[in-house]
Amino acid sequence: MTRQRTAPDAFRAVLREAAPDEAARALLGGVLTHGAVSVRVVEVEAYGGPADSPHPDPAAHTWPGPTPRNEVMFGDAGHLYVYLSHGIHQCVNITCRPAGEGGGVLLRAARLEAGHELVEHRRPGIPHDRVARGPGNLGRTLGIDLSFRGMDVLESSSVGFRPDPLPDEQIGVGPRVGVSRAADRPWRFWLAGAREVSAYRRSPRAPRAATPAPRPVPVRGTDGEQWRA
Repeated sequence: MTRQRTAPDAFRAVLREAAPDEAARALLGGVLTHGAVSVRVVEVEAYGGPADSPHPDPAAHTWPGPTPRNEVMFGDAGHLYVYLSHGIHQCVNITCRPAGEGGGVLLRAARLEAGHELVEHRRPGIPHDRVARGPGNLGRTLGIDLSFRGMDVLESSSVGFRPDPLPDEQIGVGPRVGVSRAADRPWRFWLAGAREVSAYRRSPRAPRAATPAPRPVPVRGTDGEQWRA
């Protein structure tokens, strides 16, 4: 008897089969929940694999090949890859591509949907539209740290992800923040008009941009003036 594919199975297949940038688009707009706190992902960055992979990416942690630090990124799609940045920021990624290949999507910013009281305790005095602005702040808001590395967010009862993809016309596209290699690759995606989206900063070690990064321009939305790249 053929087992019927469940919703988590189907979405995991999407993350396995899609190129990293397509996986990032599929994750954008989805809801990540840990305990009482839920956030809607409004900004992501895609990262590929090592030089011999179908999507080589010199800016990715996978570039040197499998190591004890990045081994989760070489596992199956749909798992948390959490790493420490600058010794303080717990940055949250969701893996993509088939096992053995390497790839992931950094969750850069999110909109708080539930658990406001708990987040006010974790992030006292920070406005709700800024508590999860930037990857380190997103991890802190959700209470996710290195101990969550490897957790399956499509099957786990502790941390769960529910996809809710956005239509193309609501998605901004541009280069990734702060990378010194492959700095012009347009693998950063965000919800146009979302105030939670982090600012673009180019690495000072990156070569001069081939074309200027897109500047936000005002557009008229259903809830008044918004911003879109």
